[in-house]
Amino acid sequence: MAGQADTGIDQPGLRRALSLRLVVLYGLGVTIGAGIYVLIGATSGRAGIHAPFSFLIAALVMAPTAASFAELTSRMPVSAGEAAYVRHAFGSRGLALMVGLLVVTAGVVSAAAVAIGAAGYIRVFMDVPPDILTALVIVVMGLAAAWGIVESVSVAAILTLIEIAGLLLIIGAGLTHDPALVMRVSEVVPLTTEPDVWGGIFAAGLLAFFAFIGFEDMVNIAEEANEPLKTLPRAIFLTLLISTLLYVLVVSVAVLSVPIEGLAKSTAPLGFVYEQVTGGSPLVISAVAIVATLNGIIVQMIMASRVLYGLSSQGDLPAIIGRVNRVTRTPLVATGLVVGIVLLLGLVFPIEGLAEMTSRVTLTVFCLVNLSLIRVKFRGEPVPKGGFQVRMWVPVTGLLASLALLAHDIVG
Repeated sequence: MAGQADTGIDQPGLRRALSLRLVVLYGLGVTIGAGIYVLIGATSGRAGIHAPFSFLIAALVMAPTAASFAELTSRMPVSAGEAAYVRHAFGSRGLALMVGLLVVTAGVVSAAAVAIGAAGYIRVFMDVPPDILTALVIVVMGLAAAWGIVESVSVAAILTLIEIAGLLLIIGAGLTHDPALVMRVSEVVPLTTEPDVWGGIFAAGLLAFFAFIGFEDMVNIAEEANEPLKTLPRAIFLTLLISTLLYVLVVSVAVLSVPIEGLAKSTAPLGFVYEQVTGGSPLVISAVAIVATLNGIIVQMIMASRVLYGLSSQGDLPAIIGRVNRVTRTPLVATGLVVGIVLLLGLVFPIEGLAEMTSRVTLTVFCLVNLSLIRVKFRGEPVPKGGFQVRMWVPVTGLLASLALLAHDIVG
């Protein structure tokens, strides 16, 4: 994790200074920056007017796994949580390494997808080929991560509030210019048994799932949260609840207000919605989207490089990957690897493919996390006093829901 030293000398622990409010804003910042500004067009293209239902399905799939994370972080409030949970449950160093690498994979693929989305919004301001913009975004964010930018959680919270303000602006604009939208909400509910309709909804659900990825990153700041046994479970549920509410409202306004064909084709979908609904310039929303996407990219890059660094420092990867530069105090080799992979992915794969890849990898991690909790519960290990606890059916449901979404993707 960031902040570990490159020597064998004992280092001071991380400072516990994050309140529930700051942890929730951190979680919302990572989650919102990861997908809604980028994928609303692609999900609408697949599910049509029923796209809000796809986001709701994705949230329901996420909910039991969120509860599993909440209990596990109460049991083990440590950084690099996913690998720690698996290592504890199965006693397997190899399986823990695999989970760590899967988390890294999700981070780099997510960063590549969001970079493509960021380039789409930047093109609103400058007419530069998308591939060049994507490459520039990735390189600049990579340099920032390598240089050791230390953003306080308070600054991140401000950026998060800007991101949320952009979504509220879309909701407010839609309802102000057409109050009748409230009476049309029932149109987004799929009252049909047609396989093609539901096929599109579930296909969009895998994309929508990408927009919820990020809440699990909160377990990696467990060592910096005040009263983590209480704070982190509450923060996980609040993040999921607030994100779901915002997403369903924004997507409902979008699909009920603008032509879905235009929304699906737009490279700056929320800017397109704002322009179509209000007749005003999309520049404000596009600027907010740039803030959201750039924030999402650098967070994922730093996260992935720190996981590589952590795996190296634990002896699971070559030592050179974990080497920390004495000037920047960052793992330059690990960061360089991450940036190189993100650049390759961002220039070769389309955004929908990258989002789906991220979702598949994350769902695989979720399956292993739920299995870990099931195994721990079978062993009868007690939850620490004051910790959060769920019944056995919760991780079982989380496992089955994650497997179902993965299976539908494979079969479909």
